[in-house]
Amino acid sequence: MEPGNDTQISEFLLLGFSEEPELQPLIFGLFLSMYLITVCGNLLIILATISDSHLHTPMYFFLSNLSFVDICFISTTIPKMLVNIQTQSKVITYAGCITQMFFFLVFVMLDDFLLTVMAYDRYVAICHPLHYTVIVNPWLCGKLVLASWIMSFLYSLLQSLMTSQLSFCTHVEIPHFFCELNQIIHLACSDTFLNDMVIYFAAVFLSFGPLTAILYTYCKILSSIFTTPSAQGRHKAFSTCVSHLLVVSLFYCTSLGVYLSADATLSSHSSATASVMYTVVTPMLNPFIYSLRNKDIKRALKILFLGKL
Repeated sequence: MEPGNDTQISEFLLLGFSEEPELQPLIFGLFLSMYLITVCGNLLIILATISDSHLHTPMYFFLSNLSFVDICFISTTIPKMLVNIQTQSKVITYAGCITQMFFFLVFVMLDDFLLTVMAYDRYVAICHPLHYTVIVNPWLCGKLVLASWIMSFLYSLLQSLMTSQLSFCTHVEIPHFFCELNQIIHLACSDTFLNDMVIYFAAVFLSFGPLTAILYTYCKILSSIFTTPSAQGRHKAFSTCVSHLLVVSLFYCTSLGVYLSADATLSSHSSATASVMYTVVTPMLNPFIYSLRNKDIKRALKILFLGKL
């Protein structure tokens, strides 16, 4: 590395989706609406779970944690983007960028781990119903969520510390609406081989690993459902899994699609547009997917609203 390249910058420029002035009010209104819908929808899931004693079960404990993570997930990116649009500024400080990247990684990994934990919960409930309350007890639920937080925090801390050691030159434009890890690394002047290796390691063990576990558990679940003699039992078991499968499909198909095609889209805004699917749309749709197909959630929300009237 040339000595002249070792430049410590103070800020990045987030290019966002479009530089056309006439499109900024439309983008602002669209993302503000999606942000408010996401926060309100997930907050209602949390309130319904807390207020209804019938929902004090492992399944809804994990769901309320997922809703909380989704609120934090979308809050790491969209508010800054809205502020930049409103102030007509693309600037984010170096420290702010690293901080945003850290929290983004924390919550995207938490989504990953929680979806895996929820798949395990459904596996035990359907394949080992007689032992469910013994296996998935409150102590195990707490340990699974705590372990998810610890692993997410440690991985995000590692990536943030490694990124902070990189040197950046004069090119500080990020073709994205937030400080995404791959985008920042590819702006560095210094050698990023170790950073890339850690990303690939994480993709294999922290993304494909949980996805493989989810697919395996649902293969076992489907096998168990098809061997159930009662048609009503099969329908009930399958209906409890559909919502989770929809969320898993949305999250993994969109996030892995973005990262697997990242190298081909670094020079354009297409990666930013594709990222909207798993960073904004999926957290927004989660409350609708779970509530519209779930009688317990709908009943709890009805009680919650009637109680306030």
